[in-house]
Amino acid sequence: MGSIAILGSGMAGLGAWHRLRQEGLRPVIYDKKARYGGHTSSHVDASGFVFDEGPHISFTKNSRIQKLFADNVNGEYELIHARVNNYWKGRWIKHPAQCNLHGLPTDVVVKMLTGIIDAHYRDAGPVTNYEEWLVASFGRPFAETFPMQYGRKFHTTEASNMSLDWLGPRLYKPSLEEVLSGALSPETPDVHYISEFRYPTRGGFVSYLRPLAEMADLRLGHSLVRLDPKMRTLSFENGTSVGYEHLISSVPLPDLVHAITGAPAEVVAAADRLACSTCAIVSVGIDRRDISDWHWTYFYDDDFCFSRISFPHMFSPNNAPEGAGSIQAELYFSKKYKPLVRRPEELIDPVIRDLTRCGLIRETDRILTTHVLVASYANVIFDIERADALAIVHGYLDDIGIRYCGRYGEWGYQWTDEAFVSGENAAQRVLDAATVAKP
Repeated sequence: MGSIAILGSGMAGLGAWHRLRQEGLRPVIYDKKARYGGHTSSHVDASGFVFDEGPHISFTKNSRIQKLFADNVNGEYELIHARVNNYWKGRWIKHPAQCNLHGLPTDVVVKMLTGIIDAHYRDAGPVTNYEEWLVASFGRPFAETFPMQYGRKFHTTEASNMSLDWLGPRLYKPSLEEVLSGALSPETPDVHYISEFRYPTRGGFVSYLRPLAEMADLRLGHSLVRLDPKMRTLSFENGTSVGYEHLISSVPLPDLVHAITGAPAEVVAAADRLACSTCAIVSVGIDRRDISDWHWTYFYDDDFCFSRISFPHMFSPNNAPEGAGSIQAELYFSKKYKPLVRRPEELIDPVIRDLTRCGLIRETDRILTTHVLVASYANVIFDIERADALAIVHGYLDDIGIRYCGRYGEWGYQWTDEAFVSGENAAQRVLDAATVAKP
């Protein structure tokens, strides 16, 4: 088959490597970072805290991937029933809010219920964007108070500027019976799309990939600067140049296209139209574990700097030293809609201030560690421009024989298991192409 190169060593890149290895092939993986794992990498600080790049968990229903991940950690993983809640105007509300209105002010509940009931019986007509879908599904009072408000913080753009091809099961649409029951009673069933999840007992989330990375021919510190599709060569910032016969890439599409020699102006312009968020991840360790009963919390109010927080020590007790607890706060920005204009270190104090304001950090707590990491590529923003721009970029990559995969290669909303399978599928396309090319 000739040489096979894989760009990126995250879930997708190692998924591609795994599939090719099953056929006895030995592709080479190149990654610009000094560590493998991409956005699923984990970090251990000097205080003994383990922090991932955001709250990575495995909740796949794919039994094959479940077994693969379990085998990769020798069966040592935590099986956890997910507990998720919301914070809004000083109140803690079980998630999803549309099923848990009990306890909110009476006038708020009446307004929300009136809107939801009206939406249930009203013909919404054509629905063309996320805002219209929210209003048609939940009524305007609820839509504007919760999902539209959260979307501005998380997606960094308005719901009216977003398409519908990312929703899937992410936003639960309850029956009227569920809504009314949740408004009248504090006891409701769990209907979040993540009912339970798995997390490695030791070493952070990246432990699921460690055996694969240790077996692979992995070249770290290789940042791609030029890709010549005619000569089939890759050139890296460290001065290394290599040839390839087949290429699989999980590199973010804008970075990939800008590295390609001779990429048409139309394709470069389309790649530049693709939007994604940047996430500043602020991690905090304190001297107690009883911080929250919930695994993660969504924050709606504009005067809280973060959109979501999670508690890594609740994913595995080994993620923090004995008697200590940890918090991760996610603050979202985007080059296209909401640029990050502050130095990352300047975000730590506002996060601690807001965690204290809502009572998660107490004045008597001792802060043991703080850390901030900026993920330039966080979540794909499904704005109205995405579909057309993506079709142009993917069409060009198909023409020049580059197989793309993963969240940033597919430019989709992929969870970890989906990214791994995306890599396997890209590898299969290489295998299929090689089979067809045989004389």
